[in-house]
Amino acid sequence: MKKALPIACALLTLGSCYNDKYNEAYPGATTCDTTTVSYSMDIVSILNTNCAISGGCHDAAGASVSGHNYTNYAGIKAVASYDFLISDITGNPLPGHNSMPKNGTKLPACDIDKMIRWVNEGAPDN
Repeated sequence: MKKALPIACALLTLGSCYNDKYNEAYPGATTCDTTTVSYSMDIVSILNTNCAISGGCHDAAGASVSGHNYTNYAGIKAVASYDFLISDITGNPLPGHNSMPKNGTKLPACDIDKMIRWVNEGAPDN
């Protein structure tokens, strides 16, 4: 019993040292804000950087092969409501589809979260 008391005190002391303030625990790290995702401020830059790039699959020229042009709102809106857009960028493509970006690095988690939020909000042109 005498040995259990110091051990219990040590555990309680160590447990109280936890820092639950994200910015203090991980200085320089950023959080992903998906409270207000907009097409013009968020989605366009994700598409232009990863999907609608020159020589890519979803630019104006590549659309003849892929069937999807993401260089304008109408092009992405046409596919936003289909499950394959989100499943492709999350790495869980539906049969007959590929993970996107094709032959590229998976999108950052924050970009994926923003795309999901935007699609779930009805893919507004905002």
